[in-house]
Amino acid sequence: MLKSILGIGLIMLMVSTAQARVPVLAPDELVAVELATVAVDPFSGTPLVVLREPESGDFVLISIGTHEAMAIMRALEEVTTPRPMTHDTAVAMLDAMNGELHQVMVDALVEGSYLGVLDIRRQAVPETPVYVDTRPSDGLALAIRTGARILVAPAVLQASRERDFSGLGDDQVVTALGLSVVALNDERRNEYGLPDGRDGLLVVRARGAAQEQGVEAGALIQSVNGSPVESVMDFLRQVQATPAGKSARLRIWYEGEEQDVELDTGVPEATPGERLQPGQRLI
Repeated sequence: MLKSILGIGLIMLMVSTAQARVPVLAPDELVAVELATVAVDPFSGTPLVVLREPESGDFVLISIGTHEAMAIMRALEEVTTPRPMTHDTAVAMLDAMNGELHQVMVDALVEGSYLGVLDIRRQAVPETPVYVDTRPSDGLALAIRTGARILVAPAVLQASRERDFSGLGDDQVVTALGLSVVALNDERRNEYGLPDGRDGLLVVRARGAAQEQGVEAGALIQSVNGSPVESVMDFLRQVQATPAGKSARLRIWYEGEEQDVELDTGVPEATPGERLQPGQRLI
């Protein structure tokens, strides 16, 4: 019952003008980031959402609740449920009202709490934003479902610099450079018809420049910038360690051939309006 009440509260929050607020900073004062994965604080065990900021080489780490972590992980893994969950319902409501989530802004850190704003655009007046107050965790769960851009305030970026994070295990999905990757196991090897003795991280989705260069689901990432990748978190950290202004160089194996692919480490272009399809599952 409590979850239902909270879910209704989130939906009402999105559509109620009473919850509107002006962003603390203008969008052009914020920094674009890519939602990479969900991890945990190695000391407290608290779930963290990991945002990648390529220009500084930093990660933005925001503490979130367990339910929000699950919602974000479902979207990263592109898992749909038989009946819509709260964030799925919120996205459907936006669609039904001819609205679109343009971007999510984590625009301030006040007394230890992160503040978030949804920038919603209506079809009738697409240049006029409707700003709605949100918890960042809910906003990020919506962004990953809709392809909306994610922006953070410089103060939010600065606050994360001394924090660390740990991975969740072999089933974890990590996204960077437009590539979603998972650890290779026997089940996935059989599913993709990969030969024994050929190792690497399995690409389960490719977008943007990576896809344009011929990277497909079923490819194996063997190294980043000449260094072997041992895990999905190792892949993420090696990508983030690429010097500013340089492309990340990936050695890829696909269908019996190896190739080197160079990808810009900048935040991939947002794809507003992108949706999960019913019954779709990434891994």
